[in-house]
Amino acid sequence: MIEYINGQLTELNPAHIVLDVGGMGYFIHISLNTYTALSGKKQAKVYIHEVIREDAHLLFGFHDFDERELFRNLISVSGVGATTGILFLSSLQTDDIKSAIIVGDVNKLKSVKGIGLKTAQRIIIELKDKLAKEPVSSNIFAIENNSTREEALSALVTLGFVKKGAEKVVDKILKNNSEKSAEQIIKEALKQM
Repeated sequence: MIEYINGQLTELNPAHIVLDVGGMGYFIHISLNTYTALSGKKQAKVYIHEVIREDAHLLFGFHDFDERELFRNLISVSGVGATTGILFLSSLQTDDIKSAIIVGDVNKLKSVKGIGLKTAQRIIIELKDKLAKEPVSSNIFAIENNSTREEALSALVTLGFVKKGAEKVVDKILKNNSEKSAEQIIKEALKQM
């Protein structure tokens, strides 16, 4: 198991990064929260969760240990895979997800694309007691305004949305406020799609 990777950040996109470690580039899937935390950095240390399948070895990276642990808790629930776990962490802040689970806020969990009533209820039932034992911090990440429409579209397409539909939603969001960052655009788009 890989615990973390520390290296030179050679590529940073809202959905993935590439870390160069000793001349080897690691393609790592990330959430929008991690993207925000890594924006503007040349070096990065990300905590890793490996998914080894018959047809692929995938790496998922997280800017801190707590985000990775929440991801692992989420994917331990039946019906929640790695892609859905990343969607959770891209749609809501880590503390918002924990709070929603602890207080049983089904509607907040259902606001994540692909999560229905039964899955939201299952997440609450399986994780409520486990997460209630952990402290919830008030860490809010700063959002930088250096992201573009193309980054948001690229992330949405990578997350599995059809490009044409994503373009319509992103353009609608930008029409109302053209100063939004890619992270803000993606979060709004995930709620509308």
